Formats: sequence, C-alpha cells, structure tokens
Amino acid sequence: MKSKKIVFASIFLLFSIMLTLFVSAENWSIIRQKDHKQPEIESRYNYVSKYNAYYLDKNATEDDKVIYLTFDAGYENGNIEKILDVMKSHDVKGAFFILDNLIIKNTELVKRMNKEGHLVCNHTAKHRDMTKIKNIEDFSSELDKLNYIYKEYIGEEMPKYYRPPEGKFNELNLDFANQLGYKTIFWSFAYADWDNNKQPNEEWAINKILENTHNGMIILLHPTSATNANILDRLITEWKKEGYRFGTLDELTSN
Repeated sequence: MKSKKIVFASIFLLFSIMLTLFVSAENWSIIRQKDHKQPEIESRYNYVSKYNAYYLDKNATEDDKVIYLTFDAGYENGNIEKILDVMKSHDVKGAFFILDNLIIKNTELVKRMNKEGHLVCNHTAKHRDMTKIKNIEDFSSELDKLNYIYKEYIGEEMPKYYRPPEGKFNELNLDFANQLGYKTIFWSFAYADWDNNKQPNEEWAINKILENTHNGMIILLHPTSATNANILDRLITEWKKEGYRFGTLDELTSN
C-alpha cells in the first residue's frame, strides 16, 4: 500500500512539473551564429515546430536566398509611411503585425498596407500578455477583437498569422493558436530599435543588421523607429546586391 502511494505521488509530481512547463511564460530568443549562419534556438524551444510556429526558413538554399521582412506596429509617428514608401520603391512585400490603435487612428495607412500587397497580421488588440490566458475561449476572444476591428474598418478578413506581444509565449498558447488555425511567427533576428528616445546610430544599426543577415532570415523591425525608416533603403539595396530576394509568410508557411 505504501509503495502504491509513492508511485501515485511520483506520477502526480511528474504531471505537475509537465503542466508547469506547459504554461510557464517564455521570452523568445535565438542564439546568433557567426559567418552568416542560421541562428539556433535553445533546446527547450524545440516544441515550437509542433504548433505551426516559425522563426526562420530552414528550407532556404544558396540558389534561392531569401529574407522575410516583418514589422510590429502599434501606432504611427510618420515613420511607418516612410517605411512603406521605401518598400514600394523597391517592390518589396512584408508583413505588419498591428494593434487596434493603428487601425482606428490610421485607417488609410492600414488600407495602404493591404492595397500594396503586404500582409496585415494579428499582434492582438491591446498588446496584452497572452501567457496569462489559460483557456482557448479567452485566447480566441483576444485575437477576434482585432479581427472584428480590421473587418469593420478595412473590409477584409485578417490572414491567420499571429505574433505574441513582446515575444512572450508558452506551449499552451502555441497550442491554442494552432487549434484556431493560426501560424505563430517569431523571428531569427531583431535588435533594440523600439525606444524612440534611444534610437541606435544609423551606421551601427546597418552594420549590426548586415553582420547578422542569414539565409532564410525572418527579421523583426519596428517601423516607428526613425533609424529603421532612414536605413531601410540602404539595407534593401545591399541585400539585393548580396543576392537576396524577399519572401512572404504565405510562401514560408507553405514549405
């Protein structure tokens, strides 16, 4: 009898540990590599591929070098429009993960994104911490709030791509997103560009980005960044010189 109690206690403890790991909040990060090699992820993140989550294009080849431009945008300060102007001049498409504020206050700008062939995707309505949500109904409701606003103001359905605010996630959330038909999009390169009061030096930023460029890269940029708005033309020009083209998330997730 005593041995059975020990077994049951051990099973319960193991279950509790597994459940804790399943719901514990993680902050997305990657391990950068030298010589333009694709970055790696920590072993504890290996489960992400089970849930249609992407952070780079592992199928990219030297014969078809590709970069995926993605942006997280919560508001406009003049720089998003500049970013769109640059992308239009280069005939380059990207994906914008947005909040409800941008749709409501800058409707024409979001319409422009859609009209010019960019994917306008779900970053939740209010940029809340989704790891605090423990059931699929509430998780779905948070994403639906933005979908409804997008449909009301833009007149179309949002494509089912989701990026967790601040890159904060857990396995439970990835499971929820996958069950709801969403593909979760992380990134294989980002840098500290989000603080408008502490913008990085432009030459430093260009060098940082180019040093870390790799085939199949999903780059996360904040389009409110003045630095990004000023260097994007040079970056795209340089990437093209290096033989890169610019892919879409539809292409990435169909591989």
